[in-house]
Amino acid sequence: MGEAISDRQVVAVLRPIVRASGPVLHALRTPGRLEGLASVRVPGSAAWEAMDRDGRIDWWVNRLGRLTSLVTSIPGLGGALADRLPVQDALGTAAQALLLTAIAGEHGISDIGEKVRLVAWVLFQRDIDASLAAGKHEDYSTADEDAETAKLAGEFSQVEHRPRRITLKSAGKTLWRMGRSLMAITDELEKRPHGRFYHRAVGMLPVVGLVGDYLGERSGLKRVVRRADEWLTRAA
Repeated sequence: MGEAISDRQVVAVLRPIVRASGPVLHALRTPGRLEGLASVRVPGSAAWEAMDRDGRIDWWVNRLGRLTSLVTSIPGLGGALADRLPVQDALGTAAQALLLTAIAGEHGISDIGEKVRLVAWVLFQRDIDASLAAGKHEDYSTADEDAETAKLAGEFSQVEHRPRRITLKSAGKTLWRMGRSLMAITDELEKRPHGRFYHRAVGMLPVVGLVGDYLGERSGLKRVVRRADEWLTRAA
């Protein structure tokens, strides 16, 4: 058994992921090619502006959650073999972190450190010190974090200059990059909210495991929202 993963290690992995989530979510918030569709409830539309916070969070859960859950469930095609590897949990954790970053934004939280604390508490049951989450320690490197953030964001790193919507392909690439980054703290990933036991049982089967994993990830996202509400209520 290896050494226990420290809070500092968790923060070092989460900060670039949280920062990289920003451009991805910005792409969803940017109307871009959505002119003339103001009645459609997407971030940046008139209908979106008319929604209350709970309505916006429901949108993120259902729409972004559906997209990321589908991408996350793809490793389930390998059945039990894929489930023995950390791929499923790595991608699932990345998807849940992306959703949590969106929820934090709807609550008016813009500080990266606070978003990191939210993600760490909801997914890993860790109560991270605020100064540590803010990157205030002797080993912190702004240059290294900037480089990792840009790598994770990929094609979305210039999203403010090239507005675009998220496709399954681009979301998949982003989640894969974030998932690989999370494998640095593999032992933490099993702690994240999962679906019901029967979802995981179906997920162990070849081919149809895709359905079980998809439903399991959707169920896990709902648990993420409940835990986020608990943390946000406590932090208010």
